[in-house]
Amino acid sequence: MSDTTASLRRKIGGAVDLQSVVRTMKALAASNIEQYENSMRALADYSRTVETGLGECFRENGHAPVSERKNQAVPGAIGAVVFGSDQGLVGQFNDVVADFAIRALAALPVPPKVWVVGERVNARLAAAGLRLMGLFAVPNSVKGITPLIGQILVESETSHDQGEVGELHLFFNRPTSGPVFAPVDQRLLPLDDNWQRKLAELPWPTKFLPEIMGSGTVTLRALIRGYLFVSLFRACAESLASENASRLAAMQRAEKNINELQQELIVTFHRLRQSSIDEELFDVISGFEALSVG
Repeated sequence: MSDTTASLRRKIGGAVDLQSVVRTMKALAASNIEQYENSMRALADYSRTVETGLGECFRENGHAPVSERKNQAVPGAIGAVVFGSDQGLVGQFNDVVADFAIRALAALPVPPKVWVVGERVNARLAAAGLRLMGLFAVPNSVKGITPLIGQILVESETSHDQGEVGELHLFFNRPTSGPVFAPVDQRLLPLDDNWQRKLAELPWPTKFLPEIMGSGTVTLRALIRGYLFVSLFRACAESLASENASRLAAMQRAEKNINELQQELIVTFHRLRQSSIDEELFDVISGFEALSVG
């Protein structure tokens, strides 16, 4: 009996320690969500500035659509960037984005070249037989996003200049108000004609009309690079926010299960302890009665 109660004590202690770890991970995930959401809000002003400049360039071009596909890329050549995670304890985060990307990429007219962010989702895509061109580590903080985006831009621009990629898609999980996240397919290149037209129709925000300095083509290319950077940065930040939201939800479920298990162990421990006390009392009473009869 004592061995059973001792083992229950150890299990209860282990549950308490595990509960402490889960609470720490919950706090860390919540803190990470906040920093990534703040980065997305801060990025909004820069994004508006880039889009305002692009709108003026499009007006200067007489609303003529600008397509990156007109460069050296072979028509039909498609690339994709899929954002996942390096770490576990994120529920269905990687499965959802991987399954979504696999279905979407399978529907494209030609097999795409895929760059992957995150070892976990990379394994899923490799098992599906996709043509993987590179694997990038997931940033651990907001500061790590910019170097990652720089690497992705170098890889994609090199492939574009070599005529290997004319269309580029982004696959990532986006935070939602209802469920924790939802998978997204964003076509980054070529630039959408309707989107260009809407930017060109937006009025300039001040009464001072702008003037494009130097070559309009050079300025346009610089703004397009800025747009690509903003889009990739936002996709990565949203993916990281979704990852931590999924981890937070998983830790909340784990905490609930640990609490239930802990309560069951405590009830079992008290029941066994009471049973042991009752047996000892019964032995004492039986001994007293035997002495009294003698």
